Amino acid sequence: MKNDNHDSSEKLNEIIFAGRSNVGKSSIIRIITGKKVKVGKRPGVTLKPTSIQYPDFLITDMPGFGFMSGVKERKQDIVKDKIIKYIETNTSRIKLAVLVVDGSSFNEIVERWNSRGQIPIDIEMFDFLNEISIPVIIAINKADKIDPDRMDDVIDDIVEKFGLLPPWRQWIDQVAVISAKKNAIEPLTKLIRNRLQACGRNDLIKHLRY
Repeated sequence: MKNDNHDSSEKLNEIIFAGRSNVGKSSIIRIITGKKVKVGKRPGVTLKPTSIQYPDFLITDMPGFGFMSGVKERKQDIVKDKIIKYIETNTSRIKLAVLVVDGSSFNEIVERWNSRGQIPIDIEMFDFLNEISIPVIIAINKADKIDPDRMDDVIDDIVEKFGLLPPWRQWIDQVAVISAKKNAIEPLTKLIRNRLQACGRNDLIKHLRY
């Protein structure tokens, strides 16, 4: 496992997982690969991407971004800058980005940022990835914490904040509602497999355990 930028050979393919601290990125990667990703003892400690590396394939856990308790604002900005730089440096090999959000708190966080006249970093990241033509899956994690009777309304609100018109189910090729805690991530793994197939890389699917 490595924590730095790798040789950006055209033969190397990469999937990155990005998102705020504590949204479950590492847990999702562990379920998908069967391998643990090294994480810091507290949010904001890890500044570099951490990758699980196969001969010609990387699955990379990006540092958590956004507000982190006990972490100075300047350091939060450094994390964001390092993520952007990493993605820009390795755009040619990144076949897919999985943007993980906490479905139980995302709408509240966005509304809080909007009330301050600020664009939430999750939405900035989504727009940035689209601008540089990296396909993005929005993985709405922690669905087990959402009231089942309000599930569709909550997910509709989330996708609308990303600029996707509801109902959310028309975006099932880009949005996956999951629960890593419950090991219920099949909608996400299905979309990842579809992307690898679209890239003509069926051979990489064997690395996905789930």
